[in-house]
Amino acid sequence: MNDDTQDRLDKLTTELETLNKHRFIRVHNSLWRLILFQFTRGLAFGLGSVMGATILVSLVVWWLSQFEFIPIIGDFTNQLIELIDIPEDVTPPR
Repeated sequence: MNDDTQDRLDKLTTELETLNKHRFIRVHNSLWRLILFQFTRGLAFGLGSVMGATILVSLVVWWLSQFEFIPIIGDFTNQLIELIDIPEDVTPPR
């Protein structure tokens, strides 16, 4: 082999060593790390989805409750608010 080929091979070897030290490769080399990583990722995705949907729905209901002057939307939002509101004289079960 000539010097140019040897230099390229050394550079490729160095890059492969750097790549093997990368966190992504280390996680995927171990089955248990991969399972734990994917489980944690799924929990974070699920929690974020639930929180985002909760905030979005509450903002939409609040925004619709501001339209009491429109007959159809106003009646609908009043029914929604009545279903969501908890009466003050009812105590929650213990």
